[in-house]
Amino acid sequence: MISRRPLLVATGLALVGASAAQAQQRRSLSDPLRVGADAALLDSGLARALQQAFGRDTGIAVKLVRMPALPLLDALERGELDVGLTNSVDAEVRLDQQGLVHDRQAVASGEFVIVGPPARGKTPDPAGIAGTRDVAAAMAKIRDAALASAPGDVSFVSAGDGSGTHTAEQAAWRAAKIAPAAPWYVSAGSTAALPALARSRNAYALVERGAWAAAGGKPLAVLIEGDPLLAEPVHVMRSFRINHPAGKIFVAWISGPKGRKVVEAQRSYRAPGG
Repeated sequence: MISRRPLLVATGLALVGASAAQAQQRRSLSDPLRVGADAALLDSGLARALQQAFGRDTGIAVKLVRMPALPLLDALERGELDVGLTNSVDAEVRLDQQGLVHDRQAVASGEFVIVGPPARGKTPDPAGIAGTRDVAAAMAKIRDAALASAPGDVSFVSAGDGSGTHTAEQAAWRAAKIAPAAPWYVSAGSTAALPALARSRNAYALVERGAWAAAGGKPLAVLIEGDPLLAEPVHVMRSFRINHPAGKIFVAWISGPKGRKVVEAQRSYRAPGG
């Protein structure tokens, strides 16, 4: 285990008084808890809301580190982060089963959606996917429409960055048994750039609902939602290789009743089981 200067924290959050919390905050400023958060969870406001509410309640400083989910999990495994907040379940489970992360807990339930050009009057969207719930069938229709149209008329924009959004999109293509390819398949290079590029190209894209609500909009619209394949469980977990003294407190807090209250106040998310 990598040794770090311990924070002087109370053994139970209920026992932390105002003066103790302030002292704890001052000490933790020189050694903040490093929490990696998938980009979409920051763009949607969920990660920031949890960080701020936790800080107000406990006085513990938390430094949020923006990273796509897969690089984030790699950094967590190497001990470069104390805690991870991610939305890429398959990758999380692999690390958990190998014992490379600790204390993985459910934090929130969100959803990925497919956005694209909306219908115009009686004219459907170019791929004719609006109103269906089968994401695999929708992906196949997008590919077919792109191949049948003039270059650039129908395209799909990918985050292309190893984020939870990107891995969810890849799972959708696998379900459709399609390997997407240029020129109709375009990488935005990051989750942050995805909404603007999709809008500028009037293209289809798979996006995280919370991030889209914060940064998306016209001329695109949500066309596909509700397929179980688009579910977005959000989990928190601690690094196996490093043991920050505030890590257990943070995980317990955001996965507990106070964290649930914060989650329920965020649009596009529900508390686990809610």
